[in-house]
Amino acid sequence: MRIVSLLPAATDIVAELGLAADLVGRTHECDWPPQAVAGVPVVTSAGLSSDALTSREISDAVGGAAHSGSSLYTLDTDALGALAPEVVLTQDLCDVCAVSYAGVSRAVRVLDGGPRVLSLEPRTLGDVLDCLVTVGELLGVPDHARARRAELADRLDAVRGLTSGRPRPRVVAIEWLDPLWPAGHWVPEQITYAGGEALIAAPGEHTRPMDWETVRAARPDVLLLLPCGFAPERTVRERELLTSLPGWEELPAVRAGAVWVVDGPAYFNRPGPRVVRGAEVLAHVLHGVRAGEPVTAAEASRLGGS
Repeated sequence: MRIVSLLPAATDIVAELGLAADLVGRTHECDWPPQAVAGVPVVTSAGLSSDALTSREISDAVGGAAHSGSSLYTLDTDALGALAPEVVLTQDLCDVCAVSYAGVSRAVRVLDGGPRVLSLEPRTLGDVLDCLVTVGELLGVPDHARARRAELADRLDAVRGLTSGRPRPRVVAIEWLDPLWPAGHWVPEQITYAGGEALIAAPGEHTRPMDWETVRAARPDVLLLLPCGFAPERTVRERELLTSLPGWEELPAVRAGAVWVVDGPAYFNRPGPRVVRGAEVLAHVLHGVRAGEPVTAAEASRLGGS
């Protein structure tokens, strides 16, 4: 089956199902697993250069607080057509984070053969795992998909078991630094599974920007920094967006040295199978317990001087 993935999380799902060899097209941000996707043709490009812009400039460019402006993605419809896909995987959750569903629908309308378009819209951890089954059924591997879903659910249960009965630190997770934006959707559940109490955002919530006083008033024991689409190195480079704010040094998380930079794109921003690894990473961050493979510094590290 000829598959084009227009969503990094969907590419993760296809690989999880053992069908990466069927990918004939992907986005420029589909980077996992690296060996499997390296040779797959790219059919999108960045609508703006995020490397050259500040976080505030990026936010303003894509529509500011509403996050309903232009996407960061441009779709090459000619390249898409030349690939003759049978299935196109996309999303309708965020017009900023990937090619919009409306844009994809317009593009495939003119393609020969009428490829099947599947839009993924998960908001919770359960939704994310269910997407694995939905995609597996479409791609003809339903039994394998259900088995993989069960294995991922077992890993989440193992994390919860390892952290149950421990004191639950109060946690604020931030997915954008300027303006400050709390991490919603499945992230509060990742925190809960890992033995923490998620503050500010609720499970499944599509959040909006918050002011700094909201964070100060929450008095988190742990602060997680996982900006959407940013590698940890960039988050560290932009640390002064937070450390220069009034009252930063007074936050319980800062005083305890519990400000953590985690790999957002790999384990928290994308609704793919690796969100389970994100919960395992947080078990280490919040309680120092090992769930799965040992956590590396690339996955989670304390913000120096916090």
